[in-house]
Amino acid sequence: MTPSPATAAVRVRRAELSDLDDLVALEHATFDSDRVSRAQFRRHLDSDSARVLVASANHRRFLGTALVFFRKGSRVARLYSIASLPEARGKGVGTALIEAAEAAARQRRCHALRLEVRTDNETAVRLYERFGYHRFGPVVKGFYEDGSDAYRYEKILK
Repeated sequence: MTPSPATAAVRVRRAELSDLDDLVALEHATFDSDRVSRAQFRRHLDSDSARVLVASANHRRFLGTALVFFRKGSRVARLYSIASLPEARGKGVGTALIEAAEAAARQRRCHALRLEVRTDNETAVRLYERFGYHRFGPVVKGFYEDGSDAYRYEKILK
């Protein structure tokens, strides 16, 4: 397996079972709702249809995480979740995680990566568009647990 992309001092690697407590803590520090539960993370860590990635500045200091899903028989991967600690934002964590998610999708021979993003998350929208993601389809009304709407984005991977 090729090394995961890194941006500045941010390194991304595949999560391990020993990361479970840190993954859950980061999820709670980042999101008020629509959280991935401990049981879900545990299941995804062992799943062939998911890749859990962690970004860190050193092995023990988690800065962010991403969860990518793969469906058998499909060449479209889904970036289900991406999160970075508030104090790590603007420091290349999101960039490194997106690059690693795209690399994971390419390794699985996926031709596209799709995601949903809150319509009110302008920072994330700008980041995805800067990376070449294009909005498709109508706004998904009430997509999130709190009733917020979502845009759908897709990037064709080369």
